[in-house]
Amino acid sequence: MTVVNKYVVSGAQWNLNFFYLAVQSLVCTLTIILAKQTGLLKNLAPFDSTKAKKWFPISLLLVGMIYTGAKALQFLSVPVYTIFKNLTIIVIAYGEVLWFGGSVTPLMLLSFGLMVLSSVIAAWADIQAAIDGVGHSLETSAALSTLNAGYAWMGLNVVCTSSYLLGMRKVIKKMNFKDYDTMFYNNLLTIPVLIVGSLLVEDWSSENLARNFPEETRNKLMIGMIYSGLGAIFISYCSAWCIRVTSSTTYSMVGSLNKLPIAVSGLVFFDAPVTFGSVTAIFVGFVSGLVFSWAKVRQKAQDAGILPTTNKPTMSASAQSNRDAANS
Repeated sequence: MTVVNKYVVSGAQWNLNFFYLAVQSLVCTLTIILAKQTGLLKNLAPFDSTKAKKWFPISLLLVGMIYTGAKALQFLSVPVYTIFKNLTIIVIAYGEVLWFGGSVTPLMLLSFGLMVLSSVIAAWADIQAAIDGVGHSLETSAALSTLNAGYAWMGLNVVCTSSYLLGMRKVIKKMNFKDYDTMFYNNLLTIPVLIVGSLLVEDWSSENLARNFPEETRNKLMIGMIYSGLGAIFISYCSAWCIRVTSSTTYSMVGSLNKLPIAVSGLVFFDAPVTFGSVTAIFVGFVSGLVFSWAKVRQKAQDAGILPTTNKPTMSASAQSNRDAANS
């Protein structure tokens, strides 16, 4: 999905991100409705306007997440984008400490340190490649400005993604949403927001449409947009299922483990610079995901009483008071 998104938004004149995301959501929603009408999907509840109103803030956060992600991909290479995505895990982990009674172990802190280190290495390698790749000061300045814009969008994406995943977990538990309900409302409610955003801020002139969809790549772009919409169905369902039965942090952990193949695909398909720094950043980022996975396994075993709990990690005062109240 990341590779397809990168392909679509990588055009030199591309500036229709809201439209692209609206097509994604529209394809996903129409496919869900078609599956229900044909009997393939039987667990989808009828549309409820009351539930839609309660879910709408989550849909706004989803719009923020997918839009900032698309903008970050537009300016950053796939490896750098995937490495910086790991920072979301740190924000979510501490969000779960505050809101869901989670905890952070020393092994998790080690993985967080590795995630930050991999991001620093990736940024350094990216900037160094931009400086070495051009010979003139003006070109260097333009390349660095592009990277800075990408890092800014990536920072916003980390905030939006963390807010979306934490908020979705909280609302799912309150509303008792099933996985198909989450998938349906997520995509349906984002369509009007994305269409309005596209009409307000994007250029719909025939000249701009021709620049965004050149004749030689028009069919490939349209196929990629439709494919990404179909892929979003499975991503939405699996995301909702994982968050409902596990936690937001575990969902991010699973995502961190696929960073290596995604980063490598970026090197293969998009001619991203292959340097010692970029390869090191990918490796350190992947190791951080493995360490975090091991930390979660140990934490789960400790909570189940399989491991000694003498060094049980501390949690926030609010989380501890909530747990004490629940046990009283």
